[in-house]
This record gives sequence, C-alpha cells and structure tokens, in this order.
Amino acid sequence: MSPSGDVQSKPLNVLGEPLETCSCDPMTGWYRDGFCKTDQSDIGQHTVCCVMTKAFLTYSKAQGNDLITPVPEFGFLGLKPGDHWCLCAPRWKQAYEDGMAPRIRLRQTEISALSIIGIEIMMQNAYNED
Repeated sequence: MSPSGDVQSKPLNVLGEPLETCSCDPMTGWYRDGFCKTDQSDIGQHTVCCVMTKAFLTYSKAQGNDLITPVPEFGFLGLKPGDHWCLCAPRWKQAYEDGMAPRIRLRQTEISALSIIGIEIMMQNAYNED
C-alpha cells in the first residue's frame, strides 16, 4: 500500500499484474511513453499491445488507418512487421472479427481492454514471448 493509502496506483495488465512497457522503439502509447495505458480523453482506447504483421498493417491501411507510411512532422516513422504497438481495443476487435488481428502481448495490454475484448479471446491470440 502506498503512503496515500492507495492499494495500487500503477495501471494493471489483463493478467492483474503491473502493466509492462509495450515499446519505446518505436515509441507508442496514448501518452507516447511506451505504455498502452489510457484515460478518458483517449476515445480510441489505445490499450492493446500487439506485434505488427504485414497482413495487419495492410488491413489497417485498407480500413483508413495507415500505420505504414511515415509522417515525419509528427515524429512517426511508420511501422513494419515485428514492431510492437498500442492498438485501439475496438480496432483490434474489428480486425479479429475480420480474421486479421495481430498477436497480443498480454503483460503489456492494459486491463481496461477487457471491457472490449474477452480474456479468452486475448489468451487464444497471445504472442508467445518465449
């Protein structure tokens, strides 16, 4: 327990453990701090840490969310297969329903994503960290 009396002040992952960093290269997250954590101003709910695939990146671009093309004026170099990235939970679910979802890094996915995606589906689509 912290001095303020909070039992847990850090965000949790979907396993109920402290949230781990998704990626700092490329830098990801709603806060651009490497973590897939969110707040009420994050309408997209960027909480699902995924490992990018060519198939997903192509799918995402076709859906109107181009994650491949660099946008230097925003410091975005574009993503490539193998990069780890915080996706919006509803976008991941849509990709899953379309058979195009990338693998999820469970320890790096914020617990709030469970309000959109069931834990069973996440576990079936987990990235093997070994």
